[in-house]
Amino acid sequence: MRKTRIAVFMITCILIAIGIVMIYSASAIFAYERYHDSSYFFKRHMLYLILGIIGAVGVMFFDYRKLRKWARPILLFTIMMLVLVLVPGVGREAGGARRWFKFFNLSFQPSEFAKLAIIIYLADFLSRKQNCIKDFFYGFLPSAITLGAVSCFVLLQPDLGTAISLAFVGATMYFVAGIRMVYLLWVFLLSMPALYLMLFKVAYRKRRMLAFLNPWLDPRGVGFQIVQSFIALGSGGLLGVGLGKSQQKLFYLPASHTDFIFSIIGEELGLIGALCIVVLFILLILNGSRIAFRAPDLFGQFIALGIVAKIGFEAAVNIGVSTGCLPTKGLPLPFVSYGGSALIFNMMAIGLLLNIGRARSNEAA
Repeated sequence: MRKTRIAVFMITCILIAIGIVMIYSASAIFAYERYHDSSYFFKRHMLYLILGIIGAVGVMFFDYRKLRKWARPILLFTIMMLVLVLVPGVGREAGGARRWFKFFNLSFQPSEFAKLAIIIYLADFLSRKQNCIKDFFYGFLPSAITLGAVSCFVLLQPDLGTAISLAFVGATMYFVAGIRMVYLLWVFLLSMPALYLMLFKVAYRKRRMLAFLNPWLDPRGVGFQIVQSFIALGSGGLLGVGLGKSQQKLFYLPASHTDFIFSIIGEELGLIGALCIVVLFILLILNGSRIAFRAPDLFGQFIALGIVAKIGFEAAVNIGVSTGCLPTKGLPLPFVSYGGSALIFNMMAIGLLLNIGRARSNEAA
């Protein structure tokens, strides 16, 4: 287990290091143009990284089992924050979405905390309900209502990408816990009309879906972002144009240091660099899964599983969006994209994963 923990730690450090370099490369010119400081995003990212390190170290060195008694209070605190962020004057609005609190010129996104909170809550619930896990009213419905309520608050921001991420993590944890698949199937079928309305009856989401199906139909309008992503990836070739030499980051590809940083990696470091990122995430998921299935108790197993599912899903969606395999969603590439709250809570999640692995090693000793 020690080798597995070292592997998780080293892979995470490599991804963070790549992120630091690529964020500066992708954002320097844009930051200088807008803020007259080429290091603007780099310096903020480093500050978030320090906060993430503090958070990760904090969750590594305590008995994670104590989280069980705090699972419900943490969830209630999360719901309270998700409600408060929707209040005008309290939550900060940007781009038509109200998702952030702002403290001392730093932004905090409560939906990122909600992902970790729902993992802890479900891990506690599912580990306690193993004797009736196949019962609809006692083993499934209470937690499903809670998960649905948290997802609804996230949707009100609006943030469909995070809501889908919550649903995926929940479904993964339910599946491994042994919930009857028919329950998940019914939830999926019942949610389809609402999902259809959100995707095709909301103007900007409908445009995104149309751009996904045929971005070349309007390459200067709704398809602009994905077309520029294709150009970036295609320009990189096998070995890339060279670190710092991307052309698409020069005001062509929007969100080049956040949601589409994988495209800049593909342009500057080529297919080899992009594949290295994919391999690193695969190795992180495999080693994280080893920790999950060797955890000393069910609570730790479910937490570790939820963390692995969350990081794996977000990485797959981000890379899928950049390569045109999935419709555009605002999910950052874990540890690599610029994004304060996401980086902090992803690092805390890895700290918790290492904590669970260390507990297993201590028991074995």
